[in-house]
Amino acid sequence: MVRTVDSLQQSIETLASLEPAFAEVIERHGTPEPRASEPGAHTLLRTIVGQQVSVAAARSMWAKLERAYGIPPELGRILKAGDDELRLAGISRQKAGYARSLAELILSGELDLASLPADDEEAIALLTRIKGIGRWSAEIYLLFAEGRRDVWPAGDLAVQIAIGRMLGLDGRPTEKRLRELGEAWRPNRGAAAVLAWHSYNSSVL
Repeated sequence: MVRTVDSLQQSIETLASLEPAFAEVIERHGTPEPRASEPGAHTLLRTIVGQQVSVAAARSMWAKLERAYGIPPELGRILKAGDDELRLAGISRQKAGYARSLAELILSGELDLASLPADDEEAIALLTRIKGIGRWSAEIYLLFAEGRRDVWPAGDLAVQIAIGRMLGLDGRPTEKRLRELGEAWRPNRGAAAVLAWHSYNSSVL
């Protein structure tokens, strides 16, 4: 788990004992705080809404969506809404299709977020059945909404940059290379990602 202080701290201590670069990040920037999202469909809906827009724009769109479809937005109403209706809430035609895909899978019972498979890859495969939810979005959901300990978002640009710098690599590692490196950090790769983001964000401040 990476959602609580104690669980994250335990994983970080293990990583620091395995890899001096992690220990150096902690010494330089301190221990990161755990991050958590609410599990459930609305976190995934917010992910869809926030794709390829600024944080401010995503908040504005979400507020419009709540005004139009309830707090939190009712999936049944979104499923029935046409593109023109959703556009009034700032949702593009493409994102409207993604939102309806999510609503349809949840409401039909084809996707039960309360009982995703314990195997991370199987869970990712189910989540990516939602249109607009790719591997990275699925991994972020499992990491922060479910607190899964070993999810490794190796395709994340900031994680790639930070790990490359931390390990003194020649350039940014590819996703394939980062997955290879991450094998040494099992079953604490989720905490490794949190440390990488912590290092990256501290470096750009």
